Amino acid sequence: MSEFPTTARVVIIGGGVVGVSTLYHLAKAGWTDCVLLEKNELTAGSTWHAAGNCPSFSTSWAVMNMQRYSLRLYAGLAKEVDYPMNYHVTGSVRLAHSKERMMEFERARAMGRYQGLDIEMMQVSDMKDRYPFMETHDLAGGLWDPDDGDIDPAQLTQALAKGAREMGARIERFCPATGVSREGSEWIVHTPKGDIRCEKVVNAAGYYAQRVAEWFKPHGGRTLPMTVMSHQYFLTEEIPELAAWTKENGRKVPLLRDVDTSYYLRQDKNGLNLGPYERNCKAHWVTPQDPMPEDFSFQLYPDDLERLEWYIEDAMARVPLLGTAGVGRVINGPIPYAPDGLPLIGPMPGVPNAYEACVFTFGITQGGGAGKVAAEWITEGETEWDMWAVDPRRYTDYTDQDYCNQKALETYGHEYAMHFPHHQWPAARNKKLSPVHDKVVAAGGQMGAFNGWERALWFAKPGDDTSEAATETWDRAGPWAIRVKEEVGAVRDGVGVLDLPGFSRFNLSGEGAAEYLRGKIAGALPRVGRIALAYFPDSRGRILTEMSILRHAEDTFTLITAAVAQWHDFDVLKQGMPAGLTLEDHTRAYSTLIVTGPKSRALFESLNTEADLSLGWLTHQAAKVAGVACALARVSFAGELGWEIHAATADVPALYDAVISAGATPFGMYALNSMRIEKGYRAWKGDLSTDYSLLEGGLERFIKFDKPQGFPGKAALMNERQQGSKKRFVTLIVEAGDQDAPYMAPLFHEGKVVGETTSGDWGYRINKSVALGMLRIDLTEPGTEVEVEIYGKRHKATVQPDQPLWDPENERLRA
Repeated sequence: MSEFPTTARVVIIGGGVVGVSTLYHLAKAGWTDCVLLEKNELTAGSTWHAAGNCPSFSTSWAVMNMQRYSLRLYAGLAKEVDYPMNYHVTGSVRLAHSKERMMEFERARAMGRYQGLDIEMMQVSDMKDRYPFMETHDLAGGLWDPDDGDIDPAQLTQALAKGAREMGARIERFCPATGVSREGSEWIVHTPKGDIRCEKVVNAAGYYAQRVAEWFKPHGGRTLPMTVMSHQYFLTEEIPELAAWTKENGRKVPLLRDVDTSYYLRQDKNGLNLGPYERNCKAHWVTPQDPMPEDFSFQLYPDDLERLEWYIEDAMARVPLLGTAGVGRVINGPIPYAPDGLPLIGPMPGVPNAYEACVFTFGITQGGGAGKVAAEWITEGETEWDMWAVDPRRYTDYTDQDYCNQKALETYGHEYAMHFPHHQWPAARNKKLSPVHDKVVAAGGQMGAFNGWERALWFAKPGDDTSEAATETWDRAGPWAIRVKEEVGAVRDGVGVLDLPGFSRFNLSGEGAAEYLRGKIAGALPRVGRIALAYFPDSRGRILTEMSILRHAEDTFTLITAAVAQWHDFDVLKQGMPAGLTLEDHTRAYSTLIVTGPKSRALFESLNTEADLSLGWLTHQAAKVAGVACALARVSFAGELGWEIHAATADVPALYDAVISAGATPFGMYALNSMRIEKGYRAWKGDLSTDYSLLEGGLERFIKFDKPQGFPGKAALMNERQQGSKKRFVTLIVEAGDQDAPYMAPLFHEGKVVGETTSGDWGYRINKSVALGMLRIDLTEPGTEVEVEIYGKRHKATVQPDQPLWDPENERLRA
């Protein structure tokens, strides 16, 4: 081996399966001048003690894509790199104890089928054929995943390492990174063996990722949101009946997951491996009395089987064979958890040319896909699939350690929980509050968190069931339904007010700001005093983000975007910004009230508003409402006459009181979503994502092909316009049952999948179920009938004209 490298294109910190997979995929992309640093031996962190289960199942479209890719990679990896691996594709049975769980399985099965996975639903009568040792008397059914199985984590990592080395990449074992510094546009990674100067650096440090992230704070970084959890599983001694069955059938029994009880049970040699996710779980290294050691390589926590007692007893009742063998070995090791249980893969927030590929709870099954995604971020600056679900920028300034710890305990303890559309998880709430939060709650506001900001979802009245249990349903109907209908009616017939803290809000100014923006967006800028909706494409012409642009002067702008997009969109604006321009985040300094409905103008007049209320749609102005200085923007996401009041946070209580006293009815986010979907307004990272081009998204009117400035993706969009799009955005009226179409429900025509929904809801003004989605181009004519699969049942859906379902001429909006 040559002497220690002093330069590299990329340095990866961490030698678990994800770090090594990233190195392997960089080398596959031709980036062979890359170095991976591991403080001990490869796999010394969470990888070595991982159970190695490899499901493709997920209810996240992005995660399912990633896991599907992993399993296909693993199937051919041993042959590709000539390295033996124990990889057993046994299939798996997931158990359902309820109708609701079967509906979740139906949704996952539909997504999996769309991605080419042969996932099948199971009847109770079929289950013993797959798993003969199981009791089935109390089950509702199950799901069969033929691609599931288990792989040896160490062999997988070594195989990826061998492949990376053979392509020219470098791995330095027993060489810890000790810090980073920056000179100009280059990173310097410090190690005991010497410094490595590089262009880009990757934090793949597993459960040490938060400690590594601290090195980047002087360069714009933040505390990485994670907690280390104790995950415990045990292996039994050999079970003679299992050994005999295996010998007779020439294979292992399938992996069993009782997701309602919360454990997996897997054959390991001729014994069983039981791994629960217990409610009474435990975090480690979160108190001064339990500090994280400098090196925990190849170490475990002490056994703590008492925590698992209830789960063990339940598993023995399900598979009595389990109770016939003694415990052979207990594994109790550290596993990192992000607050939502999904990893962090992508640009490191606030830090140039730094990336994260860490905090993996299911790193083995996700490792292959994660390496692909991380390598795409590094080499291309964008990914094949929209990966917002795992983007590190999805978390912002509210994720203090208290938040991370509470959410990790909640997420681990509900690892297999169903994520119902109206359910809000209760842990670690109230991290960011509106200045009128207490008033909203006192009025009956049932709250939800948006980028940490608490907003009312709906307003309950005395006697309404506001329990968490009432929200654990896939159905549209619930205690909220009648109230949402009333709130929509109040906006439709009178005037409503929505307290909307947390809009992401940026001010851009400086000579040349207008020209800079013209080169970032597909369309044109608004005139001074006006507002425009602008779309930012990526290099492929796909929808990177959407922002509302308010122009105050020739080179002075406010850009407003979704709450959750705060750090993502700040990056979009800052990337490539020339010197001399100023970009400031004013999200916390201001808040917003949406005042909308046909009587909204009369309401403002009654408050002696100092503003020109005759100014048309898409204008903005400085104003005074009830004597309070603010800005009025003539827009309404509800699709009615209305204004947004933008004001300093401290001034919002007086404005809210004035608007309520003048007769406005409070409404919540559920009502707003119902109204926006009737107007065909797209939502970010549902209807608007990098899975779709601007043309596919039906956004051609926001593209100015003839402007002199270039913009990202212009050539790709011009080519698509010439060649024709293969699919296009549509609005559908659905003859739905008790549920509306969820995200990524497949659309069928003549028995074949021809598209997918991107969002769905009940439209209370038109009294119909509405879905937005993407459909094969030849089926987008109005009146075309297709079917949408909603939790296992197919429903007729009819393509609508390319105009809003409610107020198609926008007469109410422009009144």
